[in-house]
Amino acid sequence: MPTYGVEIAVLDAGNVLLIKRRDFQIWALPGGGIDAGESVAQAAVRETREETGIEVELQHLVGVYSRPTWCQGGDHDLLFAARPVGGELKKEGDETLDAGFFTPDALPESFVYWHRQRIDDVLAGARGIACRQDAPWPFADEVTLGDLRQQLATGQLTRAELSQKILGPVADERIVETNDTDP
Repeated sequence: MPTYGVEIAVLDAGNVLLIKRRDFQIWALPGGGIDAGESVAQAAVRETREETGIEVELQHLVGVYSRPTWCQGGDHDLLFAARPVGGELKKEGDETLDAGFFTPDALPESFVYWHRQRIDDVLAGARGIACRQDAPWPFADEVTLGDLRQQLATGQLTRAELSQKILGPVADERIVETNDTDP
């Protein structure tokens, strides 16, 4: 079954806010699922606050990013551009091991490679795009994220092995399916 969520590119003085995920110990844009009874915009503000401590003002919807070959049905994310308006950066939380602002040309190692294009699109001022990113699921078709979390918990899979499979080799193909502006 496809998954749907939000991601937020928080920019401050040309730097982008990233989190180091607790589950897979890789760096990524803040984001997550949409709770029952909330809008996608509310989810974006909540996820940023929960994962980083930063309060944001959403500036615009950048677009929808689909990875249709990812984990049993695909993964689809709505990406928002935002700016910080308050709060205090927290380095660690329930879902994160670290958080910080990075210059776009010096992103940390162990970074979710398909987020690079998303950051580039935000920096280019993209709005209203629908983008297909063919990041292949590096596991057997029947393996779910829940299965991977269980394998981590039981020691059947190390975080290093998981990160290596998820992060490389980079085989991302980007196909812009619609575009309101040409970044």
